[in-house]
Amino acid sequence: MREPLSRDRALAAAVALADAEGLRALTMRRLAADLGVEAMSIYHHLPGKQGLLDGLAETVVDEIGAAVAAAESSGPDPDWRTRLRRRFLAAREVMLRHPWAPGLLASRPTIPFGVYGYYDAIVATLVGAGFSHRIAHRALHAFGSLALGFAQEVFSPASAGGSMDVDAVEAQLPAMAEALPHLTAMMAAEAHAAADPTLGWCDSQVEFEFTVDLLLDGIERARG
Repeated sequence: MREPLSRDRALAAAVALADAEGLRALTMRRLAADLGVEAMSIYHHLPGKQGLLDGLAETVVDEIGAAVAAAESSGPDPDWRTRLRRRFLAAREVMLRHPWAPGLLASRPTIPFGVYGYYDAIVATLVGAGFSHRIAHRALHAFGSLALGFAQEVFSPASAGGSMDVDAVEAQLPAMAEALPHLTAMMAAEAHAAADPTLGWCDSQVEFEFTVDLLLDGIERARG
């Protein structure tokens, strides 16, 4: 007997489709075909494409919450820096599994409710470690989307929600060298290693962890 259609089943299929072919491949008709149902039946659970995308965003945030809970249960309660770093890296693992998710989360007009609880836990960690609410507030501004596992880039490839053609940019580097010598030299020197997972032009794992550690160091200094 075929499993009855539900919101959770539809969203699980949508995630699988986006993972396999990217967010652009996700349409109500294609999702219905993958589920083996009529497209109109999905509308009973998800009100159109925007409702589907909102549901995807909620699903990703829930997955981040589960990943963080699993990471936090893996050992004794550490210091605040280790707790936040562990949290951010757990979120990063979710983003790497779903490289379309950063662009989706950054573009939704409605914030999934789970995001508020997620950031509330970050504030609780900081306040519990002796930081004032003022510093905790500024820390949230500094963390931005890093807390959710990705960097919000001005320019990024389609996999992260942008439209920059990385190969085209690399092909233009020789022509850019004279007009933009310092930027071009930096870009040439900072080519990502093949083993360094990336979510965008300047959102590799190495860069992500460097930035997180830099921010955590700065927040500790702000305590004084």
